[in-house]
Amino acid sequence: MINITNISKSFGELTVLKEINLSVKKGEIVAVTGPSGAGKTTLLQITGTLLNADKGSILINNTDITKFNSKNLAKFRNEHIGFVFQFHHLLPEFTAIENICMPAFIKGTSKKAAVKKAEELLNFLNLSDRGNHKPGEMSGGEQQRVAVARALINNPSIILADEPSGNLDTENKKALHRLFFSLRDKFEQTFVIVTHNNELAQMSDRIIKLKDGKIIDAIY
Repeated sequence: MINITNISKSFGELTVLKEINLSVKKGEIVAVTGPSGAGKTTLLQITGTLLNADKGSILINNTDITKFNSKNLAKFRNEHIGFVFQFHHLLPEFTAIENICMPAFIKGTSKKAAVKKAEELLNFLNLSDRGNHKPGEMSGGEQQRVAVARALINNPSIILADEPSGNLDTENKKALHRLFFSLRDKFEQTFVIVTHNNELAQMSDRIIKLKDGKIIDAIY
């Protein structure tokens, strides 16, 4: 599914990633942990094509994405990868349905098909009564579930999450963590989750520990 080989990344004189090698299987949920500054988010951004590595290769479904130009990268990202961030980044002027549909519209999906899929996702996420609500009219947990639905709208094979529950209270953290596993079981998606949350890490199939830009441990 994901094969990362000798990925390195520097910002000026600061080397953030040092020849990272990592493979993730289809349907696996992998937690990436480590102290602040370890390179976790940089690794996630490179895996998600949001940032270019200085060297190395990344194969997703046997496709070397490091050889794509920016246009092809954007198309690949839209069709194959979903993102969930700590801060949901919903557009405040749009409803839940409209926010969820954005990636589908970018892909070229018709409005009728996109809205139908968004409504199905809202129903699955127990948010069917929030479709016409704007972000400011929803709780933090509801907003994050809308962001999850947005990540799922194009049926991506991979979900990349960066501290997805970091801005939630305890109850909503647990609900979101359970949701990821429900999604994996229902849609067979692969998850790579950067987290400081030990409970979420322990639930995962594997924990990858980063320190000073290197993988120092892998726990199954």
